[in-house]
Formats: sequence, structure tokens, C-alpha cells
Amino acid sequence: MWRLESKKVLVTGGTKGIGKACVEQFLELGAKVLFTSRTSKEVQDLENELKDQGYQVKGLVADASKLSDSENVLKWISENWSSLDVLVNNAGINIRKKAHEYSEEEYKKVLDINLVAPFTLSRLLFPLLKLSAESTIINVASSAALQDVGTGTPYAMSKAGLLQQTRSLAVEWASEGIRVNAVSPWFTKTPLTEGYLHNEEKMKSIISRTPLNRVAEAKEIASIVAFLAMPASSFVTGQNIVADGGMSINAL
Repeated sequence: MWRLESKKVLVTGGTKGIGKACVEQFLELGAKVLFTSRTSKEVQDLENELKDQGYQVKGLVADASKLSDSENVLKWISENWSSLDVLVNNAGINIRKKAHEYSEEEYKKVLDINLVAPFTLSRLLFPLLKLSAESTIINVASSAALQDVGTGTPYAMSKAGLLQQTRSLAVEWASEGIRVNAVSPWFTKTPLTEGYLHNEEKMKSIISRTPLNRVAEAKEIASIVAFLAMPASSFVTGQNIVADGGMSINAL
């Protein structure tokens, strides 16, 4: 119940931060892993790094917001695996600005990649997920989905929508044997947050709100994702696990 031996897993945005930590953890747990990234260099670098460690892994160049790229992912899985056990919708972006400063193109890009792309990919892969006896989708959301944490309105909107997408699909697809859950991290050490966390004043503010007195490591979030993919969580669906070091319960 606590292993993922031979499970077939797709992780989007799998070359950095939480996505990379998920790829590594799934491999350690015995899964077969396919990951995506927007750049061929990042794909090749991670493939080489993991193969040097003795793992068999496959990376594909794919932009989560491009339907043709998602269709290529579907094609590869269909031809090489024929079914899919785990989908981790991790790929995401943010553009930090005040609401009135966004261009229409900028805020639509955030919504497209963080919210529309996971829905599109989940729908595309639905037939392959159905073929698995016990498949699961894990959406990487954010604490920004639940309260204002200064990440920008479009990002917060996209992650809040992703949580409702999680709940709705969990109900709709339960009869097909597909579980759907989400993980909502607070600030985590990743390339996406690196610049923000290097701001001493902002880091101090984050730590002061966090009872555990630190930000998360990517591998800590990956552990929750892995749990939600395991048979050990087989009666959990439609849920959002908030991994915030106690921030959301710290009223004073």
C-alpha cells in the first residue's frame, strides 16, 4: 500500500522545483515516470541526471498550454504504456503585478497554464486513466487559492479554480475508478519563488506567519503528492491537502 511499483506516472513541469521532486520520489517508489518541460535542454539534462543514478525515465518537450503538445503526450503514452495510473498536473507560472497593471495577454496566460491546461490534459488522458484499475489525478494548487498571500490576483484565481476543478472531477469520475485530489503548498523553495524568497523583508514576513518557522522544501510537497497516488490513500478523493507549516491556522 505504500509503494508505487510499476505504476505509470506523468508529471507535467517535471524538471524544476516540486515537479522535479515528484519525478525523483516516484522513481524511488518504483514507478515508471514520464515528465514534461517546455525546453529540450531541461528535458535532456534531467534525463541524463536520473539515468546516471540508474533510473529509466522519459522526458518530453511539451508546453502545457498548447493542445498539440498535450496530444503528443497522449500519443506517447498510448503507444508505449497503453494506460496511465497517475497524472500530476504540476506545470504552472506566475506573473507578480498589481491587478490593474496586467495586460490582457499576461493574465490570460496565467489562467491558461494554471487552470485551463490541467483540465484539457485531464480530459485528453481520461480514456487512458479509465483503463487503470485505480488511477488518480493530483493537482498542485497553492495556499493562494484559499486566502490572499500577495501572489497576484490572476494566480490566486487560477489556483482557486483548480481546487473546484478537483472537487467536480472527483465526483464526476469516481464511478470510472479515478480519484482526483489537490495539494496546496505555502511558500516552497523552487525556481518560481527564488527571487521572492531572496527578499529579506518578504522572507521575514513569511516566516513570522508560519508556526514551523521556515518555508517548505520541494521534496516535502512531493511526499504528499506521492501519498495521494498510493493505494494507501484509496478512500481519499476530492480533497485538498494544505501544506503550509501552520500558516492558515495562525490567527495571531
